[in-house]
Amino acid sequence: MGRAKEIIVKVIPAKIANEFIKKHHYSGKVVVKSSLHFGCFLDNKLHGVLSYGSPMVIRKAIPMVEGTGWNEMIELNRMAFDDYLPKNSESRCISISIKLIRKNAPHIKWILSYSDGSQCGDGTIYRASGFLLTSIKKNTTIYEFPDGFRVASNVLTSHNMSTNKMLARKYGAKLTGGASTKPFQDVGAKLIEGYQLRYIYLIDKTCKITVPILPFSRIDELGAGMYRGERISLEERRATLSEQVDSNATS
Repeated sequence: MGRAKEIIVKVIPAKIANEFIKKHHYSGKVVVKSSLHFGCFLDNKLHGVLSYGSPMVIRKAIPMVEGTGWNEMIELNRMAFDDYLPKNSESRCISISIKLIRKNAPHIKWILSYSDGSQCGDGTIYRASGFLLTSIKKNTTIYEFPDGFRVASNVLTSHNMSTNKMLARKYGAKLTGGASTKPFQDVGAKLIEGYQLRYIYLIDKTCKITVPILPFSRIDELGAGMYRGERISLEERRATLSEQVDSNATS
């Protein structure tokens, strides 16, 4: 574990968390529904942020665990770290944040999170932190323009959003008024390859997950093992996961 044991995790203001996320998260964007932010500090400086909040569509999330009330689950919807923190820091910070949630918000029974292999990774950190894999789906939402800019499909199909109109002007897309990505595909936007993986962590171990729990081996069966949008071998991922699990077990 090394210096990872020296990391201090504590609640921080949204403004500070969002500034860090915009700078260090691969998307460069914050989630407006994030309401609980943890800062990860080493040597008295902020080097990581974990942001929790309500899922984008909570009515679809709460049935995943039997008997969940509207205020009894939360989503880890942003996680960003700089390069200063030592190895295994991410899983340790997640573990500490969960302990703080359990202590200070005992009504929260479980945590939902997603890993986007098309842009980041397949969730090695979540698996090392005790999350269960519950879904693997091919990416159907992230588009990339010829210049490398990436954006979610709901931005492209929402004509009331200023970002949508700005992108249409920038790339010369002719909006038709319908909720379609076709105008942007016509100017070169393409779905990027990869998978989105869904993970659940039960804070209350008596809760029952209603969706299928998948073995981690399913990731390789589907060829969904990725890191920052690149394929990663079974051996590489297992080695990383084994190191983090062993480290957490002795911390």
